Amino acid sequence: MFKIALVGAGRIGRIHARNAALHPRLALDAVVDPVAASAQALASEWGASVRTLEETLADPGIAGVIIASSTDTHLPYSLRAAAAGKAVFCEKPIDQDLSRARGAAAELAHARLLLAFNRRFDPNFQALKARLDGGAIGVLESLQITSNDPAPPPASYIAVSGGLFKDMAIHDFDMARWLLGEEPVEVYAAGSCLVDPEIGKLGDIDTARTVLKTASGRLCVVSNSRRSGFGYDQRIEAYASGGMVRADNVAESTVQVWNEQGVAADRFQNFFLDRYAEAYRREMDHFAEVLEGAAPRVGYADGVAALALADAAAQSVRSGQPVRL
Repeated sequence: MFKIALVGAGRIGRIHARNAALHPRLALDAVVDPVAASAQALASEWGASVRTLEETLADPGIAGVIIASSTDTHLPYSLRAAAAGKAVFCEKPIDQDLSRARGAAAELAHARLLLAFNRRFDPNFQALKARLDGGAIGVLESLQITSNDPAPPPASYIAVSGGLFKDMAIHDFDMARWLLGEEPVEVYAAGSCLVDPEIGKLGDIDTARTVLKTASGRLCVVSNSRRSGFGYDQRIEAYASGGMVRADNVAESTVQVWNEQGVAADRFQNFFLDRYAEAYRREMDHFAEVLEGAAPRVGYADGVAALALADAAAQSVRSGQPVRL
């Protein structure tokens, strides 16, 4: 059993706490959060103690640290945890500032750091990648990645999110890199505020289309919106020399009603915590493997690369021109 500490007792922290506490090879030992009531409530739920970050990092019995606190703490807490010899499981993005993230290479490039791009652990997307890697449809040529939220988040969230590209599309940029098998070298993005005027007032966009191009010419189109109108819309289509492989949305059930009006299926899962519940569990499985000595499947370099694409997309929207990487 590896003793684990959780930093951040908010929404995503509670998901990671549950998965760590129920994992057969992990023990949730400590919870750290500046809001004492939140920390105590979560620690009590899973039989952990409430500690400060300093106490946690100084404890030689703590093998790993899950960083699920606010985005501005991801990089500094990862640096501190790695310096203390802990394995690190850090939520995305690694930081909101690309130069600052790149500046941590000496400390983090070879650290035991798992960056939480959870979609790589989704069984549907893993199956899609397996088909691609196995040559089921020949040589990959292009991708279409669709990621639309059910409804926009509150303005208070947008204000501290880092913007659509760093907060939302960054998952899709990581998926594109993972599936393309080549690094994008050119980014072109267009964005608008079509869903919520408050998002525009905060200087952000809520709708975007981004085209990524690799050196060999492979293309990926990433479609993002803060509102789908029909549930959490998560689809990937891969086009290759011999056909297409597709991972579709996940419905709440497989039940369908057939009548004279046609066929009616159940609605799509409407929240990311439901849609990616299994991905979060598999992600925690992999953190246990990292604690046992495995190399992280997605780490610091992936976080920096995805952040670079997010920066380039935002720059392209501002300039109206493609951005070379």
